[in-house]
Amino acid sequence: METLTQLVSMKGRRVLVTGASSGIGRAMAIRFADAGADLILVDVNGEGLFQTKEDIRGFPCSVTARVVDLSIKKEIDAFWSQLEEEPDTLINNAGIYPMRDYLEVDQSFFCEVLKVNLESAFWMCQNFIGRRKDRGGVIINVSSIEAILPFKEDLIPYTISKSGVLALTRSLAREYGRKGFRVNAVLPGAIRTPGTESLVRSAVKRFNLSLAKAGYNFQSRLALGRWGKPDEVARVALFLASSLASYVQGAIIPVDGGFLSG
Repeated sequence: METLTQLVSMKGRRVLVTGASSGIGRAMAIRFADAGADLILVDVNGEGLFQTKEDIRGFPCSVTARVVDLSIKKEIDAFWSQLEEEPDTLINNAGIYPMRDYLEVDQSFFCEVLKVNLESAFWMCQNFIGRRKDRGGVIINVSSIEAILPFKEDLIPYTISKSGVLALTRSLAREYGRKGFRVNAVLPGAIRTPGTESLVRSAVKRFNLSLAKAGYNFQSRLALGRWGKPDEVARVALFLASSLASYVQGAIIPVDGGFLSG
């Protein structure tokens, strides 16, 4: 029987994290480095990637950082064709959540959200599975509590994209489980990241009563009574990637302080 240390260790594993320049993605990079994994970090923000590399400099692991615009399929395919270090674990964390009134959403806006949040995960998974074929691997897709319970206004394109991530996760889990691929998803909610903190500052500066009210109602649903930290999502991702979750397949795990329980 494997010891607990062996079950949670990522030593000898190589993990690819998208959206690794800040927030949850950066926390995942740090947590997986702490667990012994070698890393491939991907983001469109090169400066942020550099900072993430600096944050994990002290860990005994190799780190490769690649600047890729995940909204462009050609860049995704080129990235995989040039990739020498093959990952055994893929974490699709990259995402955007621009807010816009539904009646003002145009095709360009809608398509951009889908490209980054849903299509990038679709193409990344396709390349990952196609490259590893019958050797299997681990895929962790990052969705959102909005995919289960739409709550914030002006986020309909975002909600649609994150619901698609859940459908992708379940479909891949069903179709490729027997080929050795474990595919699961996490649903973060109420996590303090640079993005969510920016929304709060915007509401205060603009004295946006609607956004402020949504924030109050959101807070009241948190069973734990507090917002979470990016590392609290990273820990769940580590569990799903490790041997501790060897029989977890097609699961959708909220990391939301009890928001969905309200």
